[in-house]
Amino acid sequence: MDQAGKEKEALQLLAEADKKVRGSQSFFAGLFGGSSRIEEACDIYARAANMFKMAKNWSAAGNAFCQAAQLHLQLQSKHDAATNFVDAGNAFKKADPQEAINCLIRAIEIYTDMGRFTIAAKHHISIAEIYETELVDIEKAIAHYEQAADYYKGEESNR
Repeated sequence: MDQAGKEKEALQLLAEADKKVRGSQSFFAGLFGGSSRIEEACDIYARAANMFKMAKNWSAAGNAFCQAAQLHLQLQSKHDAATNFVDAGNAFKKADPQEAINCLIRAIEIYTDMGRFTIAAKHHISIAEIYETELVDIEKAIAHYEQAADYYKGEESNR
């Protein structure tokens, strides 16, 4: 399948996911398993995001991963939400560095809330590298490197 075909399939998946989300918000869906529809929508958004990645439409991939992350937050599935925000950040790195940083910060907030400081530190380093190479803001890069070092030190990690 060529890139245009992958993009077309991704758009169909987005429409299907949107429909599931809208259907989960009805009164009867709330009574009869609206959360399972949201879980299905999460999976479909992730599939759409991966199709967009294959089509090299990085912004659309990032947006689809963000939509999946938001739904995971609704379902109280923090780890899955953080993972999707990281995936979104990685996609946005190729198209919109500032949006990549925004997604990674959302993931960091979730990971620190969960007490996963080593993972949060790793993503602070990713942000610092974006500031260092893409956005050329050395002060912000240093701040994120320092935050990563603090997290590693607090976790007794020698990275």
